[in-house]
Amino acid sequence: MKDKNKKWIEAKKKFHLSNIHIQMARELGMNPKKFGGLANHKQEKWKEPLPDFIESIYFKRFKKEKPDIIKKL
Repeated sequence: MKDKNKKWIEAKKKFHLSNIHIQMARELGMNPKKFGGLANHKQEKWKEPLPDFIESIYFKRFKKEKPDIIKKL
């Protein structure tokens, strides 16, 4: 397994993301190491949950709800 995929798999498990969210984040060019700062740990009520944040950014950039073809890691 490549290091790149390993980091994404770890982020998927740690932040309870689905394959769709991981693919969206990869298409957006997000860094899996930075998810800790983006995630809502229920301490900052103003932050969106990470899956919702990824979906909103994806919609703003690509003007669609989810990718046409969903690939697994």
